[in-house]
Amino acid sequence: MSCPDCFKGIALAGDTVGSISTNGAYFSPAPSGTSKAAVVLLTDAFGLDLNNPKVMADLFAKELDCDVWVPDLFDGRPPTPERAGDKMSFWAKLQLFFLILKRLPVFIFRCRPSLVDKRITDLVSKIQANKKYEKIGAVGYCFGGSAAIRLGPTGVFNTLVIAHPGGFSFKDVEALNVPSSWACAEEDMSFSPEKRLKAEVIIAAKKEKNPSLDYEFIDYKGTTHGFAARPNLDYPEVKEGFEACMAQTVNWFKKTLTV
Repeated sequence: MSCPDCFKGIALAGDTVGSISTNGAYFSPAPSGTSKAAVVLLTDAFGLDLNNPKVMADLFAKELDCDVWVPDLFDGRPPTPERAGDKMSFWAKLQLFFLILKRLPVFIFRCRPSLVDKRITDLVSKIQANKKYEKIGAVGYCFGGSAAIRLGPTGVFNTLVIAHPGGFSFKDVEALNVPSSWACAEEDMSFSPEKRLKAEVIIAAKKEKNPSLDYEFIDYKGTTHGFAARPNLDYPEVKEGFEACMAQTVNWFKKTLTV
C-alpha cells in the first residue's frame, strides 16, 4: 500500500481560498461561481492535514474554472503526521518512524479500501444531490491514486488522472472504462517500471476494442514517488516535473471534462 517515499516530501507554500464543507471535505469553488463539472482530488497519506492538496485544489479550480473537492479520506486521522518539509534531526526522524509504525495497524483497519471508497462515494453522492454536476473527474496521488483506480470502473467518475499510485489490483485496471491520464515517476517502489508497463499494455489493448477510451502515460525524469503531491522545488528536475504534472492534469480535464 505504501513505500518509504510515501512519508517524505515538502509542504507547498501559499494561502488557500477554499473552506471545509460537506463531510469534512475541502471545497474550492469555481471562480466564476458556476460549475457544470467538478474535480475530486484524492490525497496521499498526509491527507488534509498538509496544505498541499488545498493549494493544488485552488490552482485547479482557477485553471479549470470548476469546483474542486478534496475528501477527508482518513476521517480526520491521516497515518502520517504533518511533518513534510520540516528539517529533522536523526533522533526526530527515528521518533517519527516509530510513531508511523505505531499508527500503521490502526491505519490499515480504519483506512481499508472499502471504508475509504465509501467515504469518497458518500461525498460524491451528497454533492451531486446538491450541485447536479454533468461530469466529475478525479485526480489521485499515491494512496489517492490507488482509490482512483479502484473507483474507475464503478461509474463514480467520468475521467481520471492517476499520479504515482500506491498498491492496486490489475483486475481494476482491466475493468477501467473511463479515460485515464497517468503521471509516472522515474523511481517508484510502489509503481515500478514493470507495473507501469503492464498497466499501459492492458489499457492499450482495451483501447483497441474501444477507440473512445483515451489514455496517456507520461514519465517524469529525475523524479521519485510523491513528486506530484509533495515536491522539493529546490531541485530543478522535481520542480519541472511537478509543474508539468499540474499542467498535464489541467490539460487532461480540459479535454475530457468539458460539458
